[in-house]
Amino acid sequence: MGSAAGRHALIIEDEILIALEVEALLEDLGFETFDIAESPDEALTRAAAHKPDLITADIRIIGGTGIEAVQRITAALGTIPVVYVTGNPDVLNGREAAAIVDKPIRAKALAAACERVCKAA
Repeated sequence: MGSAAGRHALIIEDEILIALEVEALLEDLGFETFDIAESPDEALTRAAAHKPDLITADIRIIGGTGIEAVQRITAALGTIPVVYVTGNPDVLNGREAAAIVDKPIRAKALAAACERVCKAA
């Protein structure tokens, strides 16, 4: 995914070790800058300060959900590619075109999901 070079990712995750794992995997895909947010409010603030080229979001986070955070961000900033990284994929049943990566995270699964959503954008 060489087209990711110079791109910025927002990682919405309240478990710091998982957030750092996602960051390292995205860095391997060519993303260069990152913000990590653990709540919907923090995610919106960080996205408004530096619009991401990709969002990864856990479902269950502090103070709400990753779904809520993504909805608020896209309402404010427009469509942004999203990959949900979650141990609760059943929560996303029925969401059209949702890219979902199960925890524990597999690098190949995350790479494939990121490539799919970034190409579609």
